[in-house]
Formats: sequence, C-alpha cells, structure tokens
Amino acid sequence: MARKKTDKIIFENVTVLDAGAKGVSVAKADDGKIIFIPNVVPGDVVDVQTFKKRKAYYEGKAIRFHNLSSHRVEPVCEHFGVCGGCKWQNMKYSQQLFYKNNEVFNNLKRIGKIELPDFEPILGSDKQFFYRNKMEFSFSDSRWLTESEIQNDDAISNRNALGFHIPKMWDKILDITKCHLQEDPSNAIRNEIKEFSTKHEIPFFNARNHDGLLRTLMIRTASTGELMVLIQFYKEDKTKRELLLNFVAERFPQITSLLYVINGKANDTLYDQSIKLFKGRDYILESMEGLQFSINAKSFYQTNSEQAYELYKITRDFAGLTGNELVYDLYTGTGTIAQFVSKKAKKVIGVEAVPEAIADAKENAKRNNITNCEFFVGDMKEVFNAEFIATHGKPDVIITDPPRDGMHAAVVEQIMKIAPEKVVYVSCNSATQARDLALMDSLYKVTRVRPVDMFPQTHHVENVVLLEKK
Repeated sequence: MARKKTDKIIFENVTVLDAGAKGVSVAKADDGKIIFIPNVVPGDVVDVQTFKKRKAYYEGKAIRFHNLSSHRVEPVCEHFGVCGGCKWQNMKYSQQLFYKNNEVFNNLKRIGKIELPDFEPILGSDKQFFYRNKMEFSFSDSRWLTESEIQNDDAISNRNALGFHIPKMWDKILDITKCHLQEDPSNAIRNEIKEFSTKHEIPFFNARNHDGLLRTLMIRTASTGELMVLIQFYKEDKTKRELLLNFVAERFPQITSLLYVINGKANDTLYDQSIKLFKGRDYILESMEGLQFSINAKSFYQTNSEQAYELYKITRDFAGLTGNELVYDLYTGTGTIAQFVSKKAKKVIGVEAVPEAIADAKENAKRNNITNCEFFVGDMKEVFNAEFIATHGKPDVIITDPPRDGMHAAVVEQIMKIAPEKVVYVSCNSATQARDLALMDSLYKVTRVRPVDMFPQTHHVENVVLLEKK
C-alpha cells in the first residue's frame, strides 16, 4: 500500500527481497518498480519513504520495521548506518557469503552468457573484523553532526573530526571513535592524534575553504608486526608539524615507518607527492609463505593480508604448474603473485604500468633470492605485443589480475592471439570479468570458478576463474 507525504511516497509493509549492488538491498513497490533501500536485510518487512524517483526504480529509507529478518544480527560498530564502510554488518556472515556468491554467479551468467562449471565453495574469511592492513582517515574542522546533536540545543564548540567521508558527500567527515576494520594500535593512534592536535590547536583541514593544516592520516600494518603511519599536511608549518610528529614517535615507539607529506593541491591523493621520512625506514615488510615484500606509502598490496594468502594459493592451484611453464603475470603490481608462483614455474614475466611498483617488484625478488622472475614497465595494451612475445617467449599460462575496469579489449585480443593453454583470471569486479570472459569464449572454456571473500561486512567479492583452451 502506498501513500503520499508531500512529494515523497511511503510504501507500507514492503518485504525486502534481495541484497543488491553496492551493499544496498532490493524490494518491489506496489507499482512494480524496484526500490533500493540501505541498512536493511533480505527478509525484513518495512515501511519505506522514498527520496528519489526514477523511471525504473525508487531510492528510499526504512522508516518503520514490522518484522525483522532471521538473517539479521546486531551491528557491533557504534557508527553503523552513518558511516558507509560496512553496509552488511547487520547481516549474518553466512548470508553475506551467500549473496556474494550469487552476485558472481549472476554476473558471469547474465553478462558473460557463457557455459559455466559448478562453482567451488566461496572461501570465507577467518577474520570478519580487524582484517584490513591499510586505513585512510580524513581530518575536518567541521565534522558531520548526528541527528541527535542537531536536535540538541547545546552549542557545539569542537567540530574537529578524524574519520571517514559520509557517502556521496566529499566535504563531510564523520568522526570515528572505534573502527572495527584494522587491528590495534590503529584506533589508539587515530584517537590520540586527534586529541593531541585539538589540544595544541593544530588546525584541521577545511575542504571547502582549502584552509587548515592536517589533511589525512594513513595507517598500514603488516602480519610481521611492522607499522607505518603517514600524516598529510596541507602546508608546511615546521613548528606544528614537528610537534605532532615527535608526539606520535614518542607515544608509539613501535612505529616502523613514520612519514609525512606536504600537499597543497586540490585533492589529497599521494601518488604524485614527495613522501618525507621523519623516523624509521620508508617501508614496512610483509611476509607470506617465507617471502618478504616491502610496502611503501604508495604501494598497492592486497588489503586483507591473511585472505590474500588464500587467494594466491587458489590462483597457484588453478594454474596447475609443474615447474616447466613460462608464466606471464599481467597487472603484476609489486610482483606478489609472480613471486608466489615462481617456485612452481620455470620462469615468470611480470608486466605493470606503474614504474614504482616494478621497482618494488625487482627489489622484492632480490630480497627473496628469486632469479626466475623478470619485471617490465608499460601500459599493458601497448607493451604486451607481438615483439614482446618474440623477445620473452610464448607463455604456457597467463595470470591476470586487472583493476576494477577489467582488461582493455586490446589485451584480451592479444591473449587470444597468443593462445596459452591456460589463463587464470583474478578479479575484484565479476561484472567486468564476465564481459572479458565473453570475449574469450570462442577459444576458451571456463573450467573452474571460486569466489573469495576479502572484505567481510561489505558487498565486495573477489573471484578466480580458470580458462582452458577448447
């Protein structure tokens, strides 16, 4: 039943049917249109107030709960529902895995339109909280106020925040007291930096006015126990900068790498910035199956270290290496997969567009005494050509782990020309993976599929596919 409230429609007694894209659940309105609703669980029966109407769907929020789903659990985080980070924290973990597996299957079937084998069981994460090895927080001098704070007449003197962006609001920061994504001392470091900076009147950034000093905080942890902290300042103020950095160094002596950046540009991305070392060394070490990988401030490394190990084991298993194969590892990053599979291969060639990543890959191979890996820099669609193949040899196996956009059509075309016996495709976006698999369907058959959950409490899921020549 629907009724109007000003220009917003209220649908009553709506049953939430499914978990949809981007962590938002799905229901159906009386008029047959889809309704997208956040912070509900399939099986909930709710009244929904819409706030956006489109030709084929509504967006709305639950304003009353009639029945609670049997798949529902109590969120552990005090910030759930406001912070957009862990949208599925109110859903049982077994159901999270069910919907992630469904998403991969539906994408491969509907977008790929290819013949699929039975899926191997989705691999859940042993850790469902405190699993991330990298977190980035933003400073703000005008933090997001909660509804209760807005309704309270008391004047709020301190608007400083150190936390996360409110979804779809680039200049609004939610102050975070305790985050359940990264192990301690992450929460202590963030909270004490905020408290010290407020007490000593070190100005927090204002994104609208481009004013203030403190911009972002990055914390990286490693399974080795090593710890990196990077503070980004909007401009140089040597006295205040050193005051804060000295406090952090003294208060947290376990920090392996204490870094800072002076960044006066419009955005706060680090990749074009000069990273300055304040104390320790400019990298931390991660360890996996006896291999060590150096991680610097700009390095890409899988964000869930323990589950990355499981992902790489599945990748190596799918490749089925005997020790005689030439393997190409496309989008190799810092060469972690390449080095991980190298002891089972004759030779591994890694290709990556980011020069710093390849420098790290070479350094890591040297550190690990690996002599059968070579790494090359270049845009994949340009480097990965006939001349490259003639120089380095035709691969028996290609492993590819592209970014969310998937592989460029020219890269897919080149794989089809080379036609290795096997392709192992690791993806963080099964929709673009399905598109690429469809392009390869004339030559390859998908023989194995296994989704892997790297990010519990969120809708994100990785997927590993083995393609073999027909």
